[in-house]
Amino acid sequence: MVFRARRVGRPGLLGTVARTAVVAGTAQATSNAMNRRSQRKAEEQQAYADQQAEQQAAQQQAAYAQQVQAQQAAAPAAAPAGGDDLIAKLQQLGQLRDSGVLTDDEFAAAKAKLLG
Repeated sequence: MVFRARRVGRPGLLGTVARTAVVAGTAQATSNAMNRRSQRKAEEQQAYADQQAEQQAAQQQAAYAQQVQAQQAAAPAAAPAGGDDLIAKLQQLGQLRDSGVLTDDEFAAAKAKLLG
C-alpha cells in the first residue's frame, strides 16, 4: 500500500491562484449587483419625480382654467361698443387657446359671449 503524503501548511501556487480568482469573481459579481440595484433605484426615483411634475403641471393648468372661467362668469356680458377692450379680450382668449388652457369649443363659446 502506497501512501501519498498530503501537503500540510500553506497552499501551493495553484491553490493561491484559484483562491484569488474566486475572491475576485465574487467581488466583481457583488459590484455588478450593487451597480444594477443602484441604477434601478435611480430610474425609479426619476420616474417618480417625472410623475409628480406631471401631476403638478396638470393641477396648475386646472387651477388656471378654473380661474379664467370664474373671471369669465363674473364679467358681465359686454356690449361690442368697447373697441380696444374687446380686441384685448379676444387676444387674451386666443392666447389661452394657444397655450392649451381653453379648448376650441370653449374658445368659441367665450368669443361668442364677448361678441354678443
